[in-house]
Amino acid sequence: MLNRVAALLKNSHKKTVIMGVINVTPDSFSDGGLCVDKYSALDRAMRMADEGADVIDIGGESTRPGSAPVELKEELRRTIPAIEAISRKVQIPISIDTYKAEVARQAINAGACIINDISGLRFDPAMKNVAASSKAYLIIMHIKGSPRDMQADPHYDALVPEITDYLRHGISMAAEAGVDENKIMLDPGIGFGKTLDHNLEILNRLDEFRQIGRPLVAGVSRKSFIGKLLDNAPAGQRIEGTAAAVAVSIMKGADVVRVHDVKEMAKIARVVDAIKNS
Repeated sequence: MLNRVAALLKNSHKKTVIMGVINVTPDSFSDGGLCVDKYSALDRAMRMADEGADVIDIGGESTRPGSAPVELKEELRRTIPAIEAISRKVQIPISIDTYKAEVARQAINAGACIINDISGLRFDPAMKNVAASSKAYLIIMHIKGSPRDMQADPHYDALVPEITDYLRHGISMAAEAGVDENKIMLDPGIGFGKTLDHNLEILNRLDEFRQIGRPLVAGVSRKSFIGKLLDNAPAGQRIEGTAAAVAVSIMKGADVVRVHDVKEMAKIARVVDAIKNS
């Protein structure tokens, strides 16, 4: 599957990579409780693959604003059986959404080939070593604070430069541990320690992060900033806003879009890719 990821990223300027989100959690902000075991996760993954997902992203801990950490044992119980089941039946790459090195290690052994770390290697010092030894692809994301406190009045003196510095330092940390820089992707962390205005500015200036030289991941799907713009619409009623944000993300240079509504967003991406490449 590593070669499959390489091919997807190599071609991402022509076809945006669609990463389908599956949270095996009871409390994620959008799809919590929908996948409660490996069977429901597998069913959802198979459906996403049919709808156009290029990658499946599995998470076992909610990182919504205000959420509390999940114990290692519980996160492993939620994610590893799901990854094992999906990897046997669905022939597309699997990403593990975790900041815990042990979860990442066991997920790779179970069939994942991408580590999606919301902390950008900051929460668990061992994560960079797991990424290096496993030769997995790595998504380094920016976050300000932790999920529990990240939305408590986040402040930046210079938004894009500060996020850029954080991401560059993450690349350096990974490279020093032996991670192949060609296997690193970057995510500016929309919604993770950002106000509405911060999120809008990041989207409007997303192309500036391309100067770092690594593929960009945009995670805008059903985020609260969209709800705020749509008269406080709940997560399940943000599909049109998500479509707009996904379209802007692609036009501004995103290589990968992380989405819940795969069928709809794959169609959006197809049209925007055609316009961008015309």
